[in-house]
This record gives sequence, C-alpha cells and structure tokens, in this order.
Amino acid sequence: MSPEPSATRLRASDLSDHSDEVEGPLCGYHHETYAFSLSAEAGADKKGRWKIREPREELLWFDRRCFTSEYELLYQLRRRIDVIPEVAPVGGVDLQRFVEGVTLGERYPSGEAVSGEVVEQILKLFRQLIAVTSDTLPVERKCDPEDRADEGDSAGFLERLIRFTQKRVYGQNLPEYEDLFTDLGLGLNSFEYLRKHVDGLTSRPFCLLHADLHRENFILDSAGKVWAIDWELAMLGDPLYDLATHLHLMRYPVQQEREIIRRWCVIAEDVRKGSSKGWIEDLPRLLDYKKAQSVFTDVIRETQSLVGTEGFAHRRLREASSKVRDVLWAAAEPLGLASRPSLLEIEAALLRWGDREPEPAQP
Repeated sequence: MSPEPSATRLRASDLSDHSDEVEGPLCGYHHETYAFSLSAEAGADKKGRWKIREPREELLWFDRRCFTSEYELLYQLRRRIDVIPEVAPVGGVDLQRFVEGVTLGERYPSGEAVSGEVVEQILKLFRQLIAVTSDTLPVERKCDPEDRADEGDSAGFLERLIRFTQKRVYGQNLPEYEDLFTDLGLGLNSFEYLRKHVDGLTSRPFCLLHADLHRENFILDSAGKVWAIDWELAMLGDPLYDLATHLHLMRYPVQQEREIIRRWCVIAEDVRKGSSKGWIEDLPRLLDYKKAQSVFTDVIRETQSLVGTEGFAHRRLREASSKVRDVLWAAAEPLGLASRPSLLEIEAALLRWGDREPEPAQP
C-alpha cells in the first residue's frame, strides 16, 4: 500500500494545474521539494513551473543558521542579486520559480574545471554578495545578539562556527556516537587543537555569505545562465569564509582554483577595501576549519546511511568507510590526530557502532 502523501505534497497538488504532474520529491537532504505548474486559479499570471520547498522533520542540522526566514531574505535580495530565481506568495505559501536546466555538477562533475563563462558568473555573484552588509539588509536574524561576532571580528566569527560544531554537531550526538568518535581518535581535545590551529585571523569587514555554494546549488539553464539556489545557510560574516567554503565544496582543479582566488581578491578589494586582507595566511586556516567540520558531519551522515529498516547495510560498508577515511585524513593536522586510522580500522569501528545496543528510551 502506498504511503499517505505528506502535507507538502498535498499543498503542491492543491496549487498545481494537474496534480498527477507534480514532480518530486526532488533530491535534497534538508527539504522536501516539489515542482509543478500553477493552476489558473492559483496563479494565472505565473507561467512555467514553480517549486514548493519545506523543511523535513526530525533531521540533524550540521550548519549554523542566521536568518529566521529564507524567503524573507530572498524577497529582500531579489533586486540586489540577479541569480536568485523569482519568489512569490501564492495561496498563502511562498513559492520559488523552478529553473529548468541542469545542476553544475551534472555538466561539470566534482574535480573538473568549469567553463570560463561559468567562472565569470560565479565571480559576479561574489561581487554582489560582498556589497550586501548588515546595515543594508533589514531581515530578522534568529541568533541572539550576544552570539554574533562584532562587525569585522573575523576571529570571533570563526570561534562561533567552531562552537556550533562542538556543541550542536559533536556534543548533541555524543550519546549515540561517543564510542565511534573515540575509536576514530576524536574527542573534546580535537576542538582545542582546532582552535590553536586556526588562531590569529585578520579582521575583515563583514558582508552577506551564501555559505553553501557548491555544484548542486548552481543551476545552469538552457541560455547558459547560472542560478544560485538553497539560501537557508546564508549568514553575515567574514567574506573570506564564503570563498573558503566554495573552494572546499567545489573541488576545482588546482590551476582554476588559483585563478578564482586571485580574481576574488581583486573583486573583494574593489567592492569593500580590506575584504581580502590577510588572505594568504587566513584562507588555509579557514579551509582547514572546513575540513575539520566535515569530519563530524560526514561521520554521522555515513553511519546513518548504513542503518535502515532492513538493518545494517553491509554492502555499503566499504564505500562509507572510504568516505570517512578521506575526510579524517584530510583533517588530521587541524584536529591533532595522533594517527590516521586505516580503512580496515575504520570498517571495524563502524561495525562495532552498528552492533551497539540501542540506548534505552527515556521515561
């Protein structure tokens, strides 16, 4: 028997021209998304397909969030950043235009160079992002004022990111993952090593960051235009962090990465003087933070992929272990790992985790 449609799916059907032509759920970890054409009653003036996108329930969140509403942010930005697909309220629901095209990852897989035309558009996006500052962005923020770094305090900004990873990703998952973290050489001392490793960031003026610009969050349409989607992780902070996150996720070939760094620095200084200050020393530090952050998020995600309704997925054990090994080895220095566990040692640790006794339910 087919499962009951979700509330999001039902809303898409209610707004669509033909409920049996609703496409989805589309790929995405954090959100349940459907694409459809609007009915004449819902939006006679809105041609093409639109998408409804709502958070999935009971998911682990691995990244800090800055703004209370992603859609409120997008409404404010639509005249300032020209690669955001149109957003509109329809039938009491916020919708976004569905861009017909392919993700950048489909056209240029991870590790491959992207075309010069795409590079130009990505750099233009960075130019527009750096021009958006907190005093020109009247959008409600969800973090408490005391939990925000002062303007230009790049070191304080990074410390808050480390604190989030330590408390919300590592700490909150410790009851379930403590033995596995220990087997992999990870503990509270890992964060102390990390803090020392990234200490001493130069101050840079803050701006808007997308904070998740990877190949699957860029859509290339039939005219060759690049659109940027999924702005839920956007925040205000150190512009160099946005570049570091982009480089970490995009996996450019070395030569293209160097070109983008060089040109980003020119653009950053042209928009707001001091935005690239200290980049030679600080970009490696920020990249090392991203590597360290990936360890905790990827360990949890990979172990979750091994368990399901049919039990432990032994067929995926080698693949999951390889991914954990890669991120663990990449972050060995910033996390102060005494040794790098082998693939077989990681497999054994994951098997022990899979065989653990479940925690008793709390009364």
